[in-house]
Amino acid sequence: MRVVFMGTPDFAVPSLEKLIEAGHEVVGVVTQPDKARGRGGQVSFSPVKECALAHEIEVFQPQRLKGHPECTEKIASWHPDVIVVAAFGQILPKDVLDIPPYGCLNVHGSLLPKYRGAAPIQWAVINGEEKSGVTIMYMAEGLDTGDMIAKEEIALEKDETGGSLFDKIKVLGADLLVRTLKDVEEGNAVRTPQNDAESTYASMLKKETGKIDFTKSAAEIERLIRGCNPWPTAYASFGNKTVKFWSADICKEDTDALPGTVVAVDKDSFTVQTGDGGLKILELQLEGKKRMDAGAFLRGTTVRVGDLLN
Repeated sequence: MRVVFMGTPDFAVPSLEKLIEAGHEVVGVVTQPDKARGRGGQVSFSPVKECALAHEIEVFQPQRLKGHPECTEKIASWHPDVIVVAAFGQILPKDVLDIPPYGCLNVHGSLLPKYRGAAPIQWAVINGEEKSGVTIMYMAEGLDTGDMIAKEEIALEKDETGGSLFDKIKVLGADLLVRTLKDVEEGNAVRTPQNDAESTYASMLKKETGKIDFTKSAAEIERLIRGCNPWPTAYASFGNKTVKFWSADICKEDTDALPGTVVAVDKDSFTVQTGDGGLKILELQLEGKKRMDAGAFLRGTTVRVGDLLN
């Protein structure tokens, strides 16, 4: 099939690679504009653009699709049979959705209708879901509201992080996309409408998402640490510095200490009282320092019972 691919981050790259590998003719790639990053303001390409250029595919980078008919004309000029979208970063307007005869397909990193929105993978970890997965869906004008075509589930590991689940689902989605596209082309795809009542909104993660509230339970905080790994990371204040937390365990034992208080320190970890249970810190990163295990941290930083994190 003649495919126009729309995507931006590394989540979308396996889907683009699989389309090319499967023999589809990717006639154009639409991705977000280049951005200046870092202190030097060096311009960097999106991972999808890097992939497209490596395969000598034409790239189009509009600031905004909606309200810009010249963008629609550009995409239509490629005469795609189908448009495939994976984490593109813009909602497609109706005039773009109407271009391809086989419709617009989206690779969405959750089991719809639950977790519509920008960060379904991380919120599945943060909220303690036992399973997640990927959905291939027809796109509609709403946010992740179109009819579902295919799903594939994956069980979350006990130590699953936002990053590890992300890496699994982007590969799972790419494989499912190619199989589903074959069904679409052959007329065998079955449309299943979503039940809107079962949906929740998986908002985009911000830096503030990782701010730890120690009045919450140890279980909730431990999931936040994993879900925000590698970004934006869970963090708190220790003295006058910020400390990021990368790994922790749950201790069921409670004390009378206020939430956020260090209640135990040993050679390789320290434990913080929460609103329900203790949180044993195993890996962390003090502001201005490297990421390290708690044992190495304790050898260079004094932590006492009674110290307060907030």
